[in-house]
Amino acid sequence: MKFKKILKCILGIIFIISLYLVIVAAWATLSVGELLPKSIASNKQPLLTQQQTHILLKIEDPTFFDHAGIDLSQGQGLTTITSSLAREIFLSGKELMGVRGGLQSFYKAVFSCCKKIDIGRDVMALVLNKNMSKEQQLQLFISSVYMGQHDRKAVVGLPAAANVYFNKNLLELSREEFVTLIAMIKSPNFYHPVNGAKQLEYRVFKINSFLAGTCKPSGWFDTEYVNCKSEI
Repeated sequence: MKFKKILKCILGIIFIISLYLVIVAAWATLSVGELLPKSIASNKQPLLTQQQTHILLKIEDPTFFDHAGIDLSQGQGLTTITSSLAREIFLSGKELMGVRGGLQSFYKAVFSCCKKIDIGRDVMALVLNKNMSKEQQLQLFISSVYMGQHDRKAVVGLPAAANVYFNKNLLELSREEFVTLIAMIKSPNFYHPVNGAKQLEYRVFKINSFLAGTCKPSGWFDTEYVNCKSEI
């Protein structure tokens, strides 16, 4: 009898989660056309050099061009480039009206409460991946990623960050300067060139070690590269 109750409870939880994900998928599919930024189709100029693109993807999303929106690679952590864009587009972008707006508010609350375990965002990432090319996703991420505060203003996008922190065009950055920007993405105000210079230097060293192949992530959630020992 006790086993049957436990089994019913487990099946009930599975049913509720499955229903939740089906509704998320339906909502995202119906809403994605209205929520997608209109500007992404206009700019076809490459924002990064080939080397810069390699570094960005190696750190932020190693299998970006192969996965469907989510990835379980070691060192990937909880988000891919696609899922981080899905969060911004579906939950932080344009506010919807009516029933879709109500569901949007609900999903915002769920993500705010349970962002580490909410797989609804992953479903949104799958939907987004079907509606945006990889090139468009990469372009949008490069131009919209949050890069900390400067003079009490948000720095948004890698081009703006290159200008603010190095007074250079993004394509003109040295390899080390670009790695520094990539090192900031994980937590831009903590790994800040001014307010967090020491920890930023430490992270840049680890990333360079990882890029050189002298160390590897210890697991899925190891975005800190704990095996990369710093001599700084």
